[in-house]
Amino acid sequence: MAGSKNHDYHILAPDPWPIIGAFSALALTGGGVMWLHANPYGKFVCLAGLAMVLVTFYSWWSNTIKEAHQGFHTPVVSLHLRYGMILFIASEVMFFVAWFWAFFDASLFPSAAIGGHWPPKGIEVLNPFAFPLLNTLILLCSGTTVTYAHHALIHGNRKGLKVGLAATIALGLLFTCIQAWEYAHAPFAFKGSIYGSTFFMATGFHGFHVIVGTIFLIVCLVRANKGDFTPKQHFGFEAAAWYWHFVDVVWLFLFVTIYVWGGWGAPVHG
Repeated sequence: MAGSKNHDYHILAPDPWPIIGAFSALALTGGGVMWLHANPYGKFVCLAGLAMVLVTFYSWWSNTIKEAHQGFHTPVVSLHLRYGMILFIASEVMFFVAWFWAFFDASLFPSAAIGGHWPPKGIEVLNPFAFPLLNTLILLCSGTTVTYAHHALIHGNRKGLKVGLAATIALGLLFTCIQAWEYAHAPFAFKGSIYGSTFFMATGFHGFHVIVGTIFLIVCLVRANKGDFTPKQHFGFEAAAWYWHFVDVVWLFLFVTIYVWGGWGAPVHG
């Protein structure tokens, strides 16, 4: 029969959001550069671009959810969505490799400009066994709660799914609040030393990923309350759980290398 579908793939209908998203991203980045150069219109272009990027996110992902409900996410399509998420997380791993590389290059081969010593002389470091250790325990607990939510969903326990998601979100928000307090009371600044620069870039980008992951889980909680997820079809939640576990693992590396090993031998603040 002409026009009949005899394959497991989903051929997307024409959609305006890719081109809208491209121009929105252009306005966001271009406006940001204009804003940094004190262009009077830069702020408005940047904020308009940000608003349109958020609209694109919502609309494009809403279409993806509708396609899932309409049965277009066949086993083959679902498998490829998982491949895409795996590749995205792999790209994020390489993003953090860059910051670890910068930190290890500065710490293992300290230059004469900082006295050939790491941490540089005069730097007081944060006590790794105070708030950083507490945040480590918080993230480990959050990994447990999101796993509980996943198992509850698989076994059809919708109440357990919601409780696990809510607990994970609360732990993520607590982590962010503690890290914000830590940053506000840090004995060193971003500028002025290679220690501060590498510390804030690595831990700060991780903190940004925690915020993104928390938003991801909040969206999942909203969808769970709407009854979107089923034991057999819940890739949106699965992707959020993978992302959250990735954030947990990165923090463990940050805690051991930057907080514990990276500040070894330096005077501890407070």
